This record gives sequence, structure tokens and C-alpha cells, in this order.
Amino acid sequence: MSETVVVGMSGGVDSSAAALILKRQGYNVIGLYMLNWEEQDARGACSAENDYADVQRVCSALDIPYYSVNFAKQYNERVFSYFLEEYRAGRTPNPDVLCNREIKFGPFRDYALSMGADFVATGHYCKIEHTGGRHRLLKAADAGKDQTYFLNQVRESQLENVLFPLADLPKSEVRKLAEEYGLSTAAKKDSTGICFIGERNFRKFLQNYLPAQSGKILTLDGEEVGTHIGLMYYTIGQRKGLDLGGRSGEEGRWFAVKKDLKNNILYVSHGDESPLYSKACKVSGLNWIGFDPAASFDCTAKFRYRQAEQSVKVNLKDGCAFVEFGTPQRAVTEGQYAVFYDSVACLGGGVIEEVYY
Repeated sequence: MSETVVVGMSGGVDSSAAALILKRQGYNVIGLYMLNWEEQDARGACSAENDYADVQRVCSALDIPYYSVNFAKQYNERVFSYFLEEYRAGRTPNPDVLCNREIKFGPFRDYALSMGADFVATGHYCKIEHTGGRHRLLKAADAGKDQTYFLNQVRESQLENVLFPLADLPKSEVRKLAEEYGLSTAAKKDSTGICFIGERNFRKFLQNYLPAQSGKILTLDGEEVGTHIGLMYYTIGQRKGLDLGGRSGEEGRWFAVKKDLKNNILYVSHGDESPLYSKACKVSGLNWIGFDPAASFDCTAKFRYRQAEQSVKVNLKDGCAFVEFGTPQRAVTEGQYAVFYDSVACLGGGVIEEVYY
């Protein structure tokens, strides 16, 4: 009797291809769709029904059973409430990271195993190694699609019995595979936006939950140059959406460089990006995956998803990591994640608490 694997089906091409690959490998495959966001009114376009219809079409084409499960309550309590708290505190959270630990590899994994699954699988681009009772999260073959950054907070224990079928495939091959099999999701656009909430006007969406308070925009030398619509709508290093024209006779862009939450002031710089560069940061909420760190060690790190790995020195003290950058880093942002790597694996990561300039 073949082993059973439950695949997290999103209605996208990646999870569709993951299910196809596992079926070809001889597993007994079951598709499971998660509904994690229930629209309260008509203010935003809800794509859940369309996504589930795609899941139905794909599973029917693969001749595998499929089910849906509602984790909207858990998502609201474990992810969305944190998302709002961080914005209220003037920080810039990354809900996709928390979503993996608190939903996909939490309640979803538990539910899948309760269905009798031997394994749980997703369409993430990464590899996994299960040896000697330990679980290591390895980088995907396609470096441009590697998603280990978003999995840095998943606990090692949550990776037991997990499979990543897309580990060795580039995105182009995934689409080709889905197209060759005639899956309806083969050419479907990749999902973007807030995890499980999707694409929408971010400012309007946030205004539904948090009151915005306008305030002054100042340069670092105290010159008032404009008015912001609420500090939560801006992130460090942001260039677009500041609504500041060029200075008379000067060229160059404006950059958001600092937030003063107490006085509700957004600080900006014109042309000069040097205030964006920092030399170190403090990281809390550390999570290590298949790795037992020394008190001090060298590795590489990423401070945002679309970034090349950077050389760093990590010093652990009082449950936090003090991360010294090999070269100054641009726009390291409180509330985002510092994710640590060696040559082949994601070692783990944590939340950026403080940035040192």
C-alpha cells in the first residue's frame, strides 16, 4: 500500500505541480485547500472562490480527492492581529513568514496528519533533509525562487514528515510540467500581496483596521518639506508615494530614512542615501532549524527576500542575536526578518528589533 501525502493546494501552479509530481512518484495524494481569510464586506476582491475552483479542476484532472478546511479564526488570531500590532507600533511586519509557522506548518499540518497522512507537502521552492532525527531546511536549486527566507520561523519539529517536491525544479520547468499535463493553472499568474489576503489597495485596506494620523515630513536637519498620511504607510528606504517634488534646481529622489513614532514625524533625505546604511542590528525571536549555534559565529544573512546573502558575524546574548555586517547594509528595517544561511542551508532567523547606524 502506497504512503499517503496531503498537499496544501492554493489554486496556483506550484502546488498543482507538487501534487502531480507526488502522484507520479507513486504516493496516494490528497489535495487540501485552506480558507484563511473571509471577506467581511465588499471592499476588496475575494479570490478564494476562484482559487478553490482551480483546486477542484486540478484535482479532478489528476484524479485525486480534495477537501477544504477553514482556518480563518486561527489566521486572524495568530497572524493578522500581529500584523496590525506591528503596524500600530510603527514597524513593518512580514505576515508571510508568520503565516508559515502559525498556519501552514501548524494547524494545517496537524489537520493533514489527523486525516491519516504519512507526509505533508507544499509547493514551496526549497529542499529538506531528514537525518538522525534532525530536519534541515536547504536552499532550492532555483536560487531566484528559493523561499527559505519565508520559512525561517518554522520550528524544526514542524518540518518532520514534510516534503517539498519542487526542490530541484526551476519555475519554468514547473509551468512546463503543468502545461504538458493540461492543468488549468499552468499559466496562472503568481499570487502576490498579503499572505492569504491577496492584492488590494494597501492603504485603503489598512484604513479599515487602523486609524491614520497625518503628521510632518522633515529632513534630518529639521526642514519641513511635506505632510505624511500616517507613519504606518511608510517603510524605511521607500521612494515612491512620498508625494514630494524635487527641490528647485536639484535632481535626486526623496527617501524615507527614519520614523519618530512618539512625535509622529517621518524623516526623509533628498538624493543622499547614506542615512539608509547601517552597520549592525539586534535580532529577537530567534528560531534555529537543524542548527546548534555557538555563542559567536560567522555566516551569511538576508534582511529582505529579494537580496543577495551578505557576510555577517553573529553574537548571541540574552536570547538575542547581535549581527555585525561585513559591509554597511541599506534600509534594514525593524519588524522585518534577518535570516541566516551557510553555503547550503537556511539556519533560521528572527525579527529585527533595532538597527545601529
